[in-house]
Amino acid sequence: MEKGMAHIISGLGDLEERIRDLREIILANLVMLSEIPAPTFSEAARMEFLVNRFTELQLLNCSTDEVGNGLGIIPGETGDRNILIVGHMDTVFDAKVDHTITVEPHRIIGPGVGDNGLGLAVIATLPLVLQHLNIKPKSNIILMGSAQSLGMGNIRGLRFFLDHTDLPINAGICVEGVKLGRISYSSIGMMRCGISFSVPEQYDWTRFGAVGAIVTINDAINRILEIPLPKRPKTNIVLGSISGGTGFNTIATQASLKFEIRSESGRMVKNIGQKTEYIAHEVASHSGADVDFRIYAQRRPGGIPFSHPLARTTREIMKALDIPQRITPSTSELSAFIDKKIPAVTLGLTNGENLNQMNETIDIEPIFKGVAQLLGLILAIDGGHCDESK
Repeated sequence: MEKGMAHIISGLGDLEERIRDLREIILANLVMLSEIPAPTFSEAARMEFLVNRFTELQLLNCSTDEVGNGLGIIPGETGDRNILIVGHMDTVFDAKVDHTITVEPHRIIGPGVGDNGLGLAVIATLPLVLQHLNIKPKSNIILMGSAQSLGMGNIRGLRFFLDHTDLPINAGICVEGVKLGRISYSSIGMMRCGISFSVPEQYDWTRFGAVGAIVTINDAINRILEIPLPKRPKTNIVLGSISGGTGFNTIATQASLKFEIRSESGRMVKNIGQKTEYIAHEVASHSGADVDFRIYAQRRPGGIPFSHPLARTTREIMKALDIPQRITPSTSELSAFIDKKIPAVTLGLTNGENLNQMNETIDIEPIFKGVAQLLGLILAIDGGHCDESK
């Protein structure tokens, strides 16, 4: 179904209105998916629901793989190219927390509704949306819920698929529930690390300066914060979480820190990572504690340029829908596409707040504009308007 770009742009408003007809189905999929716990490495139940949806809608090759990805293919009229649309299935919430979702007239509240319940719900509903709008792409549309994406998962699901698929992927779209207006087509360098200090059983508490693991890790944090960071390339260190100790009156024998190094320069990330490891071992040598330094995930900087037809077309579509653009680099699934030199973007679908909290909230009304944006980009890629030769 090849259409000129001007025709696609002019029809976006009509798409938005017609997508509203499927409001209840999109929201039902959102609630059902979000109420299935899916912490990283435990996404099987959510994957099964997604694949069942694909099967009900008669997609091809509805399946999973060794990593636990959920897959289905909308066959194209010619099938001469393949567009991969992916949303991560895992969330930051433990399976034991209450996953009950509250639906109000204008918003939806509950853990993971924005990250990434809505993204998955739209992927699950997309075949029905295309049928409802009588859109028949020439390209194969591969729909995927990716497993083991967040945190220590290190985008393993999407990496595995791209490493092993026999289908040549021409373009990728990463779908996130929030925030509408987000557009990412580049990735920054990143290193996700953890430091743990533990006091050996034979530790001599009578030695001078014996203070326990919490003070030791505090020393390490202070040293890390003293590392000079350049303004160019943009670089920062995010201290994500700290844990340790068991009570009020017991000296802590274990403490841990999780942090992330980010930079526009891969070399800078590597250098700072080495410095933090040196700091951890030096502090441990002074305190007598054992230290464990681990790298859980890494990303290389890269992506498509601002002028690439895929990036340019995405901005044109957002402008036509009056979506305020927020161009920001990503460290999510986009990185896996970049590593394979596949042009790709990340899009948000609606507005929200309290992300990654129990009262995570998303707005219902902007969803239809977000889905229209996604459909417009699919049509543009399918019509060849995002190829570098354009």
